[in-house]
Amino acid sequence: MKFQRGYAIASTFPQVRHGFGRLLATAWKRLQRWLALAEQRRQLATLSDEALKDIGLSRADIYQESERPFWIDPLKR
Repeated sequence: MKFQRGYAIASTFPQVRHGFGRLLATAWKRLQRWLALAEQRRQLATLSDEALKDIGLSRADIYQESERPFWIDPLKR
């Protein structure tokens, strides 16, 4: 199309295969994941009882999950 513009999404860090750059990139990704987990747990704690019932969770389940430390990642085993 005549006026269509394309955009490329670039990574914050270039692909580094070794050394300090890789360590820094890994640390940055982990920090981003921890911040996302903390935010998700805060949002989960603010859900109403009706919303919790819809997803099949109790207030006790939410309390237990929201009290977990931010560095505990349920997807990382």
